[in-house]
Amino acid sequence: MDKDDLWRAVLAQLQFQISPANFATWLKNTYIVSRKDGQLVVSVPNNFSREWLENKYNKAIFHILRAIDHDIKEVKYTVERAAQSATKQAPQKQTISIRAMENSSGQLDLREARIDRATNLNPRYTFESFVVGPFNELAHAASLAIVKEPGTIYNPFFIYGGVGLGKTHLLQAVGNQITKDFPDKKIRYMTSERFTSEVVAAIRNHSVDNFRGLYRDLDILIIDDIQFLAGKEKTQEELFHTFNALYEKGHQIIFSSDRPPKSIPALEERLRSRFEGGMIADVSAPDFETRLAILKTKIQNRSLTIDDDVCEYLASNIQRNIRELEGALNRLFAFYRLNHKAPSLTEAKSLLKSVIQTPSKQISSKKVIQLVAEFYDMQEKDLIAASRKKEIVRPRQVAMYIMREELKHSYPLIGKKFGGKDHTTAIYACEKIQKEVQESEILADEINIIKQRMYSG
Repeated sequence: MDKDDLWRAVLAQLQFQISPANFATWLKNTYIVSRKDGQLVVSVPNNFSREWLENKYNKAIFHILRAIDHDIKEVKYTVERAAQSATKQAPQKQTISIRAMENSSGQLDLREARIDRATNLNPRYTFESFVVGPFNELAHAASLAIVKEPGTIYNPFFIYGGVGLGKTHLLQAVGNQITKDFPDKKIRYMTSERFTSEVVAAIRNHSVDNFRGLYRDLDILIIDDIQFLAGKEKTQEELFHTFNALYEKGHQIIFSSDRPPKSIPALEERLRSRFEGGMIADVSAPDFETRLAILKTKIQNRSLTIDDDVCEYLASNIQRNIRELEGALNRLFAFYRLNHKAPSLTEAKSLLKSVIQTPSKQISSKKVIQLVAEFYDMQEKDLIAASRKKEIVRPRQVAMYIMREELKHSYPLIGKKFGGKDHTTAIYACEKIQKEVQESEILADEINIIKQRMYSG
């Protein structure tokens, strides 16, 4: 396998381990420069990408490479200048391989999807390939309304929901449809991490005016995973002024997050109020019928046949994450490619035994405490401590409630998990949260998002 084919194989597997937004941000325009004596050198477009791959994804990349070629012992990343990379054939392509697709024979191969460098939009995300159900119909309907008259209705537009539920697909579908219907409009899609990186780069390079000019001249600004701006004061300040400049011109602004604006910690109040000033729509976990429809749509797109009992098995056991559902489906397609036949239900269960497990095997009280602490941006030790501060008591009560509802722990055991508290404390916390969930949509959303993270791993 030559180095270009090797890197395409790595990208094909990485796409199912990280979000599409992060994949496009950090792996776009990467390629293997050299492969010698067990060392692989990968070219990246800038220092931000190099640092991010080294710190965040190097372990995953190395694991995939070793599985393909055991002779590889080390991976390094380098930033090549444009003049140097001009002699390379791989980076001359305006495309990156991001998705395993099928050819006419039903075999898996790699098809390059052209990601527009100006807009960062991936053309495979369209309304036609988006499956609509009760869990996302409001967000979908609002998106359709926006593409007809950008900037005049539902502005800003804020979509929130758990990981792997289709937010990125919907955001990019809006951008792609507007690009098609209004080709003269300037559109830019990006993750919040990418936006932050550009703010930092502008400050370092003394080019803040150029940065502001670029973003305040857009007709459509789409930012994914906005929750990661929490605590980044300078980035929030730039976004606030960019928001105001675009809004005053009647230009469309779209955001996504894993939670509603009120639940994003360390977010400036002035920015929070801007987010809440337009249309807010949630995307929840799909029901069984919708999960089954999603599976059958993806199978049909690949011109393959999988038995209904296998589809129903997947739809019944993977409930909270569409991306996880697609990952499971790809395992079955890999089986098809190797064996030239669709897997039976018994074979499917064997193939997916590491993916589909009972909740009790996946979740522990320690995991609940970790996820609740992460969601509310606090330390795990604070949840367990005896503090009576409001900002700590509420998350602690939420953690107790989840342990009771999802893990079916007894009240004495719950109290024990929180520093030996009396069982009456656990009873009070669970009853209080149970009552408030009925009255507060925001609290119900927060708990649902935490649960979704628990079951999606």
